Amino acid sequence: MAKTDTPLLDTIKSPADLRKLSVEQLPQVCGELRSFLIEQLCDNPGHFASGMGAVELTVALHYVFDTPYDRIVWDVGHQAYPHKILTGRKDRFDTLRKMGGLSGFPNPAESPYDTFTAGHASNSISVAMGMSVAAALGKESPQRQVVAVIGDASIAGGLAFEALNNAANANSNLLIILNDNDMSIDRNTGSLNSYLAHITTSKAYNTLRYRTYRLLRKLHIVSERHRGFILRFNNSLKSLLSHEQNIFEGLNIRYFGPIDGHDTARLVTVLRDIKDMKGPRLLHLRTVKGKGYEPAEKDPASWHAPGRFNPSTGQKIKSQGKGPKFQDVFGKTITELAADNERIVGITAAMPSGTSMSELAAAYPKRTFDVGISEGHAVTFAGGMAKEGLLPFVAIYSSFLQRGYDQIIHDVAIQGLPVTFCIDRAGLVGEDGVTHHGIFDMAYLRPIPGMTIAAPRDERTMRNMLYTAQAYPEGPLAIRYPRGNGRNPDWRTPMERIIHGTGEKLASGSKVAVLAIGTSALDALEAVEAARERGIDAALWDMRYLKPLDTAILKEVAAMGVPVITVEDGTINGGLGSAVAEWFADNNLPLNLTRLGIPDSFVDHGTVAQLKKFCGIDPESILHTIINTAGK
Repeated sequence: MAKTDTPLLDTIKSPADLRKLSVEQLPQVCGELRSFLIEQLCDNPGHFASGMGAVELTVALHYVFDTPYDRIVWDVGHQAYPHKILTGRKDRFDTLRKMGGLSGFPNPAESPYDTFTAGHASNSISVAMGMSVAAALGKESPQRQVVAVIGDASIAGGLAFEALNNAANANSNLLIILNDNDMSIDRNTGSLNSYLAHITTSKAYNTLRYRTYRLLRKLHIVSERHRGFILRFNNSLKSLLSHEQNIFEGLNIRYFGPIDGHDTARLVTVLRDIKDMKGPRLLHLRTVKGKGYEPAEKDPASWHAPGRFNPSTGQKIKSQGKGPKFQDVFGKTITELAADNERIVGITAAMPSGTSMSELAAAYPKRTFDVGISEGHAVTFAGGMAKEGLLPFVAIYSSFLQRGYDQIIHDVAIQGLPVTFCIDRAGLVGEDGVTHHGIFDMAYLRPIPGMTIAAPRDERTMRNMLYTAQAYPEGPLAIRYPRGNGRNPDWRTPMERIIHGTGEKLASGSKVAVLAIGTSALDALEAVEAARERGIDAALWDMRYLKPLDTAILKEVAAMGVPVITVEDGTINGGLGSAVAEWFADNNLPLNLTRLGIPDSFVDHGTVAQLKKFCGIDPESILHTIINTAGK
């Protein structure tokens, strides 16, 4: 592909350069941004459609506001690639999501323009409100402006609602930009989305209203102290005239829109008009996810993160793995089980395609529920279903399930309800980086009484665990599995029960005992086989369950009296290694233990292979540990 010609974009090293241009030149900047994104992302995959849909908004924000003094807080950050390009990172954009390169999400350690970490949804309004209040208390001059950019899917999250409810009561001049593209990753669900799709507000009315308010303030007819009363009166008047109640103005938040989020000149005008207004305001934009690239506009869900593609034809270039994706094994297996078990229901939080819960939805739409970006609600919703005799399977990414932790304890575990948590993207996820690694689930679930925690090493084991969960429900169960492809294309074998808390011996040996869990067992097996070729025979067990532990295996290991190595793809604090050490200590047994896992630090982005090596849990590192341990 020929290099994209971007003459205007090449002159922009910071937003200050953007502000030197005329408003009439901004559409060209937008066009060049889109061309550059297509050129870069077709071969270096990342999040595509969200950024394409937010180009004009990004340009207008940096054109009107004095960034980085003024703060822009992005929600999730999928749409922040144009922001990175305009803020001095165009020349390094080819390092995006690569180890040591640019993060795929806003990262304050990377740039002062990235005002806050963004990777999970719905936090932008709370963050921006905190920044706005801090600016007011700090009495900066000129007054610092703070803008929260949130998508229509993210605004349905509980944290966003809590912030909206508090916004009018806080001493802030917060501006909220609602980027309404009728999408999150999959199509949005819920009544709020329907509301946003139909809401209308008169441009002339808004123009007259805030100009009249400015005039009355200038004439000292009204004061800021009476602003709340006037706002409520105006909201009531608008509702009467339009026969429509605005949910935002019902919360005493000034509402403007909806307006075309791809009309750059109009965006600049509106942002300038409302920039200095006092109190919380919300600007509602209607945008198109994937704007400017026809294949993405037609199918924005699959173009959220499409991987490599041919920019001329839009044809996606599929990577080949040895086995199916773990998420597809889940989706196909749970659908197969649901055919024979009518008690099975599926729940996901805005990720039906990302978790392959879409398989169950296609076959049994009335038994499948997408609750939107509401993980806490998903868990409690499942608890209510389980209490009435159903068998809910809740499919959520590991890092997102953290948002439902209280509900797991309070609304499921205390009552011992048979909810199965299908924890996708467990372990190191690769290029999405620090906000998405699923490395804490074993540690944060293990202390919960009655919780069973399982991790299959391969696709067949995963099928058997899912079968066991629905055929022999015994209270809350977590099954964690990684992102990406497995290693066994012949995975559709007859299913059988696995007794909870039992492991499996994969290799015999007398020099070292290796205990692994999840797909780390396959990495450990590769290392054990390599060690045997060097004359070191190590025993290996796939523990399969973190809780309950297979104490028969631990007693056998204790009797061997050899060094022990634990291997896991979760945080080293609180996981398998900690559980093994605790069992030996509780039983007053001596233990020479080496724990391999994710170190006590946050891990940046890179390929999964690179990150495993960095953390010392790849086959080569495990082999090195076996050799060193056997020599002790």
